[in-house]
Amino acid sequence: MPDNSCSRPLIMGISGASGLIYAVRSLKFLLEAGYAIELVASKATYMVWQAEADIRMPADPIQQELFWRTQCGVNVGGKLTCHPAGDVGANIASGSFRTVGMLVIPCSMSTVAKLAAGLSSDLLERAADVQLKEGRKLVIVPRETPFSLIHLRNLTTLAEAGTRIVPAIPAWYHHPKTIEDLVDFVVARALDQLDIDCVPIDRWKES
Repeated sequence: MPDNSCSRPLIMGISGASGLIYAVRSLKFLLEAGYAIELVASKATYMVWQAEADIRMPADPIQQELFWRTQCGVNVGGKLTCHPAGDVGANIASGSFRTVGMLVIPCSMSTVAKLAAGLSSDLLERAADVQLKEGRKLVIVPRETPFSLIHLRNLTTLAEAGTRIVPAIPAWYHHPKTIEDLVDFVVARALDQLDIDCVPIDRWKES
């Protein structure tokens, strides 16, 4: 794996949609590959962790860094900086803070709606809005089913603004054997949109 520790940081937003395993696996591969990650989790993420894994996520940024590293099993590697969702004065809230883009995984429909309307009620939404206004890459992984007409219209608005939308829909041609295989396929396709190739998956091969 290449050492990407000197590259511009990648912002990672984690919203309150079900499927936090997508965030954990993304973080695992990015840190192992040496990327610098600026992470912000929405307030709803705390409730999702409690519901999905009966785990309490700490609010303190330093403790939260240790928490995420523990969850993804990468104690050393990359650079991880965690931000409180309410800190709208953080570096990632400014367009002058240069990044390679932002990944929101998983992305709730509430977050999609706010981004489509240009609303920024917390740091995650502000950071994503900055990527759009600066013309940088914004990739979202919506995790919802079924989509309502409102959801589809909001997603269309974001797509028209340049957002890359990668629904959490795995493929099967790589012969997945575990849940992680299915998750990793989605993670790899999302990171492809950022020109990041650090997930070891079997890609399509001609017969």
